[in-house]
This record gives sequence, structure tokens and C-alpha cells, in this order.
Amino acid sequence: MSHFENYQHVSRFYDNTRTAVGVDIIRNQLQNGELPINKQLLVDAGCGTGLYSAALVNHVRKIEAIDLNAGMLKIAKEKMKLEGKNGLINFHISSIDSLPLDNDTADAVMINQVLHHLPDNLTRGWTHHEKVFREFWRVLKSGGMLIINSCSPEQIECGFWFYNLIPEAKQKMTQKVINLSDLNNLLKNCGFSNTVQEVNMDLVLQSDAYFYSDGIFNADWRSGDSIWSLVPEEILSEVLIKANKMHKEGELEAYLKHHDQNRKTTGQVTFSISRK
Repeated sequence: MSHFENYQHVSRFYDNTRTAVGVDIIRNQLQNGELPINKQLLVDAGCGTGLYSAALVNHVRKIEAIDLNAGMLKIAKEKMKLEGKNGLINFHISSIDSLPLDNDTADAVMINQVLHHLPDNLTRGWTHHEKVFREFWRVLKSGGMLIINSCSPEQIECGFWFYNLIPEAKQKMTQKVINLSDLNNLLKNCGFSNTVQEVNMDLVLQSDAYFYSDGIFNADWRSGDSIWSLVPEEILSEVLIKANKMHKEGELEAYLKHHDQNRKTTGQVTFSISRK
């Protein structure tokens, strides 16, 4: 469960601006698995509203979709009602550090944009990350694959144009995401090997909606990025006043284009792939 975002509320709007970004990368990696992709049992850890499960459920043998948030899981179940009836996907209300699965049963585990919701940060350390990774290692078969979809500190710093309007929240989020060197070392300590990273510079988490400069004024648009939950109401009001002034003066679109330049060199999303 997120330790800073109220997903019981956000679940109603989450799919408005979010898609299964990078699902082609995940599918291509699964095709390199120990078994043919259509024979694989895939765990979706922190499945949320089921964006990634829905995109993959007809490619794999079965999905075990796990989330601690009832609101998110309800939407996922509705989205894949038929697949659930046909036994292609099971849904579990559970924490990702205590999966309701037996040892050595999964061919692959994917975790998409979830790690930053754990109660870890650069100061406290990454103990919850370690617990989660060890749980993934437990349920994976030998040779099984772990696919992590996350943002690096550099991507938080440079990859999102509107983060520059909320610098304090950006700093907090930067502290909540593990750097790739520490991530790779932690995975190795948990028994994983052959970790590689893949970054597609063209991927953006909110898809086309990310480029709507006036989206910032829409609460549903903002609900597509959990960083806004780190912005106090009084600061949000100030930010919207500032953005509205730029909008009226015809400067907001130029602000977006200027502050989006660095994304083209860092990207927004990193996929880390490891093997048990």
C-alpha cells in the first residue's frame, strides 16, 4: 500500500491519464523466458487498476494479480471480469511483501511504478525493498524473471516538466526512489543475477496527456501522478495561480517545452530485468 497517496480516492480517476506504458518491453522480455510466454504464470505485484495485467492477460497462461488497495482491485476485477471467469487471472488483496503464493511457482514477476510507494527513502535505507525482493525470489521458479518498472532519481529530477513547479515535492520524491547502483546491488544480495536496465526515451507515464500544459488545472489529470499527494493544499494553490498567470500570458506551453528538454536525454521510466 502507498505510504503517501490515498489510492482509495485516486482509483476512481487513475486510468484517465495512465496506460500500460512500456508493456511491449515487458512482453518482449517474457518471450525470452524459460518457457514460451503462453505457458507462463505471471505475478503482477501491486497491480493497481490492472492496466498491465489487462494488456498481458491474453499473452500468458495465467496472472496472479495482487494489490492491497480494495478500490484499485475492484476496478481491475471489473476490467477483466471475463478473463477472471475463464481462469486466466486471479485477484488477491495482499501486501507485496507477503504474497499468497507458494514457493517456486511463478515464471515471472512484474512490478510497475510501485517501489516508490514503499516506506523507504535515501535516509532510512531500503529495507522494505529488500523484503519485497526476497519475497519475489521466494515465489519465482529457478530461472524465473523479475521485471521492475520504476523511475531513477535522475529521471525524477529531469524527466517531468511540471515537477519544476513543485520543487519541494520533487526533492521528496527523489529521496524515495532508489538509484540504479543500489538497486542492482540489492537485487544481487537477494539472490538475483544478470540484472540489466532498459530505457526508452520516448515513453511517458501519462502518455499524450503529459503534453497537455493546461492539464495541471485538472484534478483528474493531477491524480495520474502520485507526486501531487506530496504537495500541501496551500502550496498547490500558489502553484496553480502561478501556472494560470503563465497560461493567460501565453507562456505555459513554452514553459512545458523548455522544461521537457531534459526528458529527451534521461527518459521517464527505467525497466530493470533480473533472473533468479
